[in-house]
Amino acid sequence: MAAQKQYQYDLPAFASVQRYYDAWESRVGYHALLGGTRHFGYWAPGTIWPFPLSAALRRMEDRLWESLDLPAGSTVLDAGCGIGHVALHLAHKGFRVRAIDITENHVRWAQEEVKRQGMQRMVSVSWGDYHNLDGMADESFDGVYTMETLFHSSDPAKAVSEIYRVLKPGGHIVFHEYDHIDATKPPPDCPPDLVEAIIRINTTAGGAGFHSFDRGDLPHIIEDQGFADVTAHDLTENIRPLMRLFWVIAYVPYLLIRLLGLQLYFVNTESGVQGYRALKRGYWRYMVYTARKPATRDGGANIDGARQRRVE
Repeated sequence: MAAQKQYQYDLPAFASVQRYYDAWESRVGYHALLGGTRHFGYWAPGTIWPFPLSAALRRMEDRLWESLDLPAGSTVLDAGCGIGHVALHLAHKGFRVRAIDITENHVRWAQEEVKRQGMQRMVSVSWGDYHNLDGMADESFDGVYTMETLFHSSDPAKAVSEIYRVLKPGGHIVFHEYDHIDATKPPPDCPPDLVEAIIRINTTAGGAGFHSFDRGDLPHIIEDQGFADVTAHDLTENIRPLMRLFWVIAYVPYLLIRLLGLQLYFVNTESGVQGYRALKRGYWRYMVYTARKPATRDGGANIDGARQRRVE
């Protein structure tokens, strides 16, 4: 079980996230390939032709909406909203969304997009840190979600604890996140250069939570904060078409980048190659975790009692 540690405001981790998203490679790549969206799409297993990408991105957002399992009019927190695409998609389905992000450019662009779509009554966007939701009242949201953002957390247990605090009793969480093999104890057949690349990619991309997301750790973190009915769903095969596309696009440029020793300056290019390599070997997975906050301290799964955990 992942150990919890005392939270400290981690300025270096914040700076690392800012550098990653402000880098020209990230700005150009996310815009050119994903229209600015910061998450994977959803395809049927076995899909070869991944286009149009935008349709797959919206399908992943639809899956998030379905997993939240909340009625229209519910108030939800987007804990790491990027440029607001997910928040706006859910708002168009009837949710009222409060969206936060620690990257100032993301906040500004998301606010502009909300205004452009005329959705100010349904979506509010502000700077915010999911480790410290001090400006949010206890039990104020029907649902909370992350879309590939806890990966950046310097203290996932603290972030999940804060999410628990602001969630209403009976409320739902959905976390779209990654997990991977323990890089300090890789399988005997794992090439050393792949382990080095995985660590380098996660460090350079602001992945402060990398070492908290060894396989099976996040469900335990969620349970330890008091959530009940924790489930884990493996969607790796559903995101494989995009990983394959990244590999096709990145492979030749990566060979030159590696020859020149410039991997630190082209983290997304290296990730496109080495990430797909790790996925094919089963070393990392794309997971969706769901859970609910118990409606009462002694109803269903209680705060101190046993929790159910189901993995599919």
